[in-house]
Amino acid sequence: MQSLWMVAASLLFASMGVCVKLGAAQFAAAELVFWRGFIATLLLGSFILVRRLPLATPHMRTHVVRGLAGFVSLVMYFYAISLIPLAAAVTLNYTSPLFLALLLVLWLKEPVRRGFYAVLAAGFVGVVFLLQPTLARDQWLGAAFGLGSGIISSIAYLNVRRLGELGEPEWRTVFYFSALSALGGLPWLLLANPFHAIDLRGWLLLLGVGGFGVLAQLCMTAAYKRGKTLVSASLAYSTVVFSSAFGMLLWDETLPWSGWLGVILIVASGVLATAFSRRTDTAAVTD
Repeated sequence: MQSLWMVAASLLFASMGVCVKLGAAQFAAAELVFWRGFIATLLLGSFILVRRLPLATPHMRTHVVRGLAGFVSLVMYFYAISLIPLAAAVTLNYTSPLFLALLLVLWLKEPVRRGFYAVLAAGFVGVVFLLQPTLARDQWLGAAFGLGSGIISSIAYLNVRRLGELGEPEWRTVFYFSALSALGGLPWLLLANPFHAIDLRGWLLLLGVGGFGVLAQLCMTAAYKRGKTLVSASLAYSTVVFSSAFGMLLWDETLPWSGWLGVILIVASGVLATAFSRRTDTAAVTD
């Protein structure tokens, strides 16, 4: 039952994606990333002040690397959401466990179980099915952004795992990520519309991007703390299901059978890659 926190997190992440897609007509992706980070920083900063928690850390370099990778990945992800069907963008972003598994094996030389490489191969075959012929020619830029967000997310996750091994508390990791995201998006905000008036609809969408994102992080943290890691990691892919439903209901987005086959292969491969890796603590409290 505790792992059901992950289902709530997935619904909230999908809701954030809806706000991003709706807000893309009014805001640039970097602006949306700024507001997501800014709102999260305010909320977490208030919690830190009330609890008088220390922000000083000897691992700031790792926080910066994690924050920069997370910021770039989030910008690419938000661009992908604005350019291609929501389900496709979310699925491509969720290739990050496959790339993280590759980093763990090829870079850190971690041992894996038999069949691991076959699972990764199936996942990348799924990417091919999802991209061709699912997307039109003018949607390939969005697809590249979505896949790029998954690749760079794996770097962010690797550094989050490192921070966990160094004993950094989750709230501090999320705070610095949120602050760096806001700082990274600030130049775009100022250069794009320094005196841009935001209407009520715009504020509601921005609050949705930031608020749903923070609530999703909290639910995901609860899932990994209270539930089984593998079950929680598997349930995280329910974001794809919720995003698909939202896409069909709000924008009449549908994928052909080859696209759904690709989604199934990517999701199954991500779950199995997590299971086959001997280390499954991918610290998913970061998105």
